[in-house]
Amino acid sequence: MAGFLLALFFIGVLAAGAAAAWVIFTPFGPSTEIFVDIAPGSSTTRIAQQLESAGVIRSQFAFDLWRWVRKGKLKAGEYRFANPAPVTDVYNRIARGDVYTVTVTIPEGANIFDVATRLEQAGIGTRQEFLDQQGRLTALIVDLDPRAKSLEGYLFPDTYRFPRKATPAQIAAAMVHQFKKAAAEIGLKENVHDVVTLASLVERESALNSERPLIASVFENRLAKHMPLMTDPSVIYGLEVRNEWRGKIYLSDLTRDTPYNTYLHVGLPPGPVANPGLPSLRAALDPAHSNYLYFVAAGANPQGRSLFSTTLEEHTRNVSGYRHAVKKAGQR
Repeated sequence: MAGFLLALFFIGVLAAGAAAAWVIFTPFGPSTEIFVDIAPGSSTTRIAQQLESAGVIRSQFAFDLWRWVRKGKLKAGEYRFANPAPVTDVYNRIARGDVYTVTVTIPEGANIFDVATRLEQAGIGTRQEFLDQQGRLTALIVDLDPRAKSLEGYLFPDTYRFPRKATPAQIAAAMVHQFKKAAAEIGLKENVHDVVTLASLVERESALNSERPLIASVFENRLAKHMPLMTDPSVIYGLEVRNEWRGKIYLSDLTRDTPYNTYLHVGLPPGPVANPGLPSLRAALDPAHSNYLYFVAAGANPQGRSLFSTTLEEHTRNVSGYRHAVKKAGQR
C-alpha cells in the first residue's frame, strides 16, 4: 500500500511539473500590439498580475515561479508585446529592461519648432506641450548660457530613443547632455551664447561643411564693421516666434521689426535660431580668416556652392549670375 501511495505521489509530482513546464515554456500572448507599463517599485506579484490581466501570460503563478527560479531583478518601464511568447521570454525582457522606445532623429539646423513637431509625429507628447516647457527648462544650460531664454541652439542634432511617455524635461535633458558632450569635444567653454548663436546662422546658411568656416568669417567681418548681418534665416525665425511665418520669405518680411530681423538690427540676433551640428559649432568657434563681406548661399545656388565677395559690386554680379543660373535651370 505504501508503495502504491508513493507511486501516486511521484506521478502527481511529475504531472504538476509537466503542467508547470507547459505553462512556462509554451508560447502565449497577444497577436496584436499591447503595452504594459510597470511602475517603479512594483513587486513581482504585482507585475505578474499586470501581465496576466493584459493577456501577455497565462498565469501569474507561472511568472512568480520562474522569477523564484531565476532570482533576477525586474525593471520598471513600458513594455510592448505583439506576439505570443513563453513566460521565460517575457521574464527575460523585463529583467533586461528591454523597454519600448521610439526613435526620433533631429537633423542639423532644426529649430525648436521643428523638434517639437518631430516629437509629436513620433507619438511622444504634443508639440505645444514641448514648446510650453522651454522657458522653464533653461536651468539645464544655465551653467553654459545664463542669458538663454529657451533651449534653442542646445537641443543637439542626433538620433534619440525615448519612451513614449517621456516628459519634455527628460527629452530636453538628453539633448542638452549631447550638446555638452559636443561642446567639451571642441573646447567650447566661453562666450557660449554668442558662439552658438553664430553657429546657428552658419548652420542655416550652408549644408557644405567645407564652407562653414568661410561663412562664419563673413559674419565676423560684418560684425567687426558694424554692418547688419542681413541673414534670412534669422528673419524667418523671428516670424516663427510670432507665429507669422508664411512658409516663404517675402520682401515685406525684411521690414518687419522683430528682434531677430538682422536687416534692421546690427549685431547678432538675441539668441540661436536653430540647433547647430558639430561642424557649424567648430566654424563659429574658429572662423576662417578672410576679407569677405558678402556671399550667395550654396542652398540658393544651382551650382551647388556659395559665392563669396569682398565688395558690394562683386556681390551684385554674383547675385545676378545666380538669378541667371536659376532661370536657365528652370528652362531645362
